Order: sequence, then structure tokens, then C-alpha cells
Amino acid sequence: MPNHSEIYASKAEQYELLISHQPSLLQVIEAIKSPVGLDIVDIGAGTGRLACTLAPMAKSVLALDASEAMLHIAASRLEQAGCRNWSIRVADHRSLPAEDRSADLIVSGWSVCYLGSDDVEGWEANIGQVIGEIRRILRPGGTAILFENGGTGSETPNPPDFLKPYFGLLERQYGFTCTWIRTDYRFDNRKQAERLTRFFFGDSIADKVAREQLTHVPECAAVFTLHL
Repeated sequence: MPNHSEIYASKAEQYELLISHQPSLLQVIEAIKSPVGLDIVDIGAGTGRLACTLAPMAKSVLALDASEAMLHIAASRLEQAGCRNWSIRVADHRSLPAEDRSADLIVSGWSVCYLGSDDVEGWEANIGQVIGEIRRILRPGGTAILFENGGTGSETPNPPDFLKPYFGLLERQYGFTCTWIRTDYRFDNRKQAERLTRFFFGDSIADKVAREQLTHVPECAAVFTLHL
């Protein structure tokens, strides 16, 4: 399996190319909470998948990520879009550089899971700290939306076993509700599909893509929501 930490640090542009082949999540977010006029914090913002989508409608967007390289791309995309209501900070999810009760909406795309995998020492404590920070910076009536891996290559929800305890903790202990969506990849051609899936997901999925000559790779995502 590729080392995602290394990818986020040194191959951010290739990662951005990969996720550019997924659908927008704007309608999913809008169905939960309208972003219009809100102060929004994007934790694990990466190359700006969510921040760039929400900034044109938001009052403000604070994009946070552990990878400075990823945030550079996010900043460039926000500048190119003509947005002026944003800021970026390098940050750990367990200690967010945001004031108490400063956000109406917190979003996170495929990011908190890296602290919540059950093969990570202290994962339960990690999640407790992350949720504590989310609750600290959300205003009364605020909402948090976490998108997580529901199974790449799967047409129905099939999350990795190492994430199931984390998912269960979100619902049982922290009061999140969960729904499922499809976030399929639709690549330009077969070679691109194989190259980009191998880059990020490894040989198992990429070999199937090559063998079956796929340009459409199904994926499910879990959508966890918390309303204060």
C-alpha cells in the first residue's frame, strides 16, 4: 500500500489530479446545511476539495492541514477562483488553531481516519481529542460533517475493517449520524485510471482496473454528521 503521508508531502499535485475525477460534494453538504454566509473550518483540507467548493458562498473559510504542500495547492486554487475570504494554517486535528465558538460549519474529507485507524496506537484518545476540538470551535447550532472511506472499488458500502471501530465510536459515543453516498472516479482513459489508482490505492485495485480495462471505478463514502 502506498505511503499516504509521503504522497501528501511530496506528490500533492498528483493527488489533486486523482480526486479531480470525483464528483462535487456541494449538493451533499447543502442537503445537510447551507454554507451560505457561514464561517467554515475545513480540517484536513488537503488541496482544497471542500474549501474551494464552499468559499464562494461562505462568509469565511479556514483551511487546515498537516501538509504544507497540500495547502499550497489549495491556496493557489482559491486565488485563481478569485476568493478573498479564506486563510490557511498547517495544523494537527487534535489542536486546531481556531477560536472557541468561531465556526458555524466544520467539514473534513477523508482525513480524521488517519488518526482513527485501529492500528494506530492511541486511536481512541486521538478521536476523543479531535471531537473535543470540533465541539470547542463550533457555535451553538453548528454542524460538523466528516466524509470517510466507505470502500474504494465497491458499489455498496464496504469500509475497511481497520476503520469500523472508529466509525462505531462516532455514532455510539459522540452522537454522529451516518449516511452513505457514491464518490466514483471517472477517469479520462484506461491508462490514466490504472496510473492514478496504482499511485494512491496500490496494486490490488490498479491490477483490477488494468485487467478489466476500467475507466469508471466505484467508491462509497460514509458521511458522518453532528449537529450541536
